[in-house]
Amino acid sequence: MQTMGAIEIGGQKIYPGESKQVVVNIARLPSRTIIDTLIHVYRSEKEGPVLLLSAGLHGDEINGIESLRRMIVKKQLMPEIGTVICIPIINIYGFLNFSRDLPDGKDINRSFPGSENGSLASRVAHFIVQDILPQIDYGIDYHTGGAAKSNYPQVRCITKDEENLNLAKAFAAPIILNSNYRPGSLRKEAAKNGKRIIVYEGGESLRFDENAIEQAIKGTKRVMHYLNMVSKSPNKEFTPTLVEKSSWVRAKYAGMFRSNIMPGDTVKKNQIIGSITDPYGDFEHKKKAPFNGIVIGKNNNPIVHAGDALFHLGKLD
Repeated sequence: MQTMGAIEIGGQKIYPGESKQVVVNIARLPSRTIIDTLIHVYRSEKEGPVLLLSAGLHGDEINGIESLRRMIVKKQLMPEIGTVICIPIINIYGFLNFSRDLPDGKDINRSFPGSENGSLASRVAHFIVQDILPQIDYGIDYHTGGAAKSNYPQVRCITKDEENLNLAKAFAAPIILNSNYRPGSLRKEAAKNGKRIIVYEGGESLRFDENAIEQAIKGTKRVMHYLNMVSKSPNKEFTPTLVEKSSWVRAKYAGMFRSNIMPGDTVKKNQIIGSITDPYGDFEHKKKAPFNGIVIGKNNNPIVHAGDALFHLGKLD
């Protein structure tokens, strides 16, 4: 729980009852063009939790960016109690270049805690650690599937941490996935500092997914209500399916891939879930589900190599 003094970000102070856009410059393009990061801060006059909403950590994952944009435009982020810090795009460089990573080829979400004098990714991570994490109590970090992979709306967290699990249940996406901390990630760095951040995943990179966007908006409002920051929130549409273990089903052969199932579907062990063929009609391999499960994510690329990930399946007992 934060005190009601000023919050300082990028050298600017934001006082209780204020809403302010903070513009922060971390670096420049080689042309010397300044690329700014815009941060929205919404503060109630009443003391309460500080919630971080961050998107675009991977610049090509635009569903979270669009979700926050809609909430900003509709003035849905001003809390009745507490503070919301909203960063719609952390990785401006990746966003401009349709890329997951920064121009130096590094992933910000593998670069925490970062360094003031390190790589570009490290410098961005350092700013988040120094200026943002000390201010917050909780966070939601918005992501999508990677290249050509779509994720069914889900929240990832450490389920054995009761407070993390309660946040995930409050968000109430269709799936809650137990997900260990990845080295150098924002979520792991936040946990080291006693801050709890859950990750929302929905849709595919470089594609708007209306269902994923709507689930993100509704889930965010429900988390704000759970934290007593707002008095109203959307009703829960799902009893989330809790998935403790998951694994990727991979291609045994190279070829042309066709799927029989979609993200969110449940499958039975040995059910045919897809096929791999050659381009000439001489070969076909039927892919079967290795266990009873739910489809967390799916590869949309029709051309695959041996070993490529096809389906992300959550295990259901």
